[in-house]
Amino acid sequence: MSLISVQVDDSVVLAQLKEQVAEKLKEYDAELVFWDRQELMRRTCMSWNFIQDQFFFDPRFPKFKIGNKWYFPAKETREFLVEWIREQKTG
Repeated sequence: MSLISVQVDDSVVLAQLKEQVAEKLKEYDAELVFWDRQELMRRTCMSWNFIQDQFFFDPRFPKFKIGNKWYFPAKETREFLVEWIREQKTG
């Protein structure tokens, strides 16, 4: 009868798990073509009122209203938001 001994390096396992989770998040993110109002608020950590006050009416902000619902192209919206935040004054 032989015994098998296995040793696991917790830091290696944790690193692999983090890598796999990050990969899955990228896949999920890539699947979204459009954001709705709730997704926009979730992604930006901003309230709807703040979004409207700060950039919603900026002509560069990509948005489409279909029926009573707003849709935002995910890729273009993300690009706009990065540019917009860079334009904001700090201090």
